[in-house]
Amino acid sequence: TTLAVNIAREYTIRTLKTLLVDSDSQGSAQRWHERSGGELIDMTCLPMSTLDKDVVKFRDRYERIIIDGVPSVSLLTICAIKAADIILIPVQPSPYDIWATEDLVRLVKDRIEMTEGKTKAAFIVSRKIKGTNIGKDIYGELEKFQLPIFKNGTHQRVEYATSVERGHTVFENGAEGSREICAIANEIEDLNNGIH
Repeated sequence: TTLAVNIAREYTIRTLKTLLVDSDSQGSAQRWHERSGGELIDMTCLPMSTLDKDVVKFRDRYERIIIDGVPSVSLLTICAIKAADIILIPVQPSPYDIWATEDLVRLVKDRIEMTEGKTKAAFIVSRKIKGTNIGKDIYGELEKFQLPIFKNGTHQRVEYATSVERGHTVFENGAEGSREICAIANEIEDLNNGIH
C-alpha cells in the first residue's frame, strides 16, 4: 500500500491522469484516501473477483492505473495479475518475505508465459535498512527467481509512516522518500516503454 499510494501520487505530480485501485478488503489505501480528504489521488475500491474486468472500464479515462494488491495469493491476486501490464512484487529484506513470494512468483511467471512476455514483472526491495548485510544479500536470493529486480527501492524511513498518519504522501512530508519513489516510477516507465 505504501508503494502504491506514493507511486500513484508521483504520477499525479507528473500530471499523468492516475487512478489508484484498492483491491484489498482491509481497505488500507481507502483509509489513507479518507485521511487525505480525497484531494491527492483519484481512487476506487474493487475488492471483487471481477477486478480484471472492472479495471478495463477505466482504461480510456486514465493514463496510469495502480492496483494496490492483496498481500497474499488469492482469487483477488489472480484477478489483479490478469489486469496488469506491469506487476511489481515488493519484498522486504527478510527470509520470510522471500519465502512468501514463491507462490506469487509462480502465478506471475504463468501470466508472463500466457501473454507471451507482454506482461512485465519485477521485484522491488522495500524497507531496506542502511548498512546491513541482509539488505545486500536479498538481491542474490531474488536473482534465483529469474525476474528483474529494480535497482531502486525504499528504505525504512519514519516519513513513510508519518505521511500515512497525516493523509499525505512522502511528496508532502519528506525529501528522501520522494526521491526513492521518483526513482521507482522512472524504472516503471522504463518497463512501460518496453510494452508500448
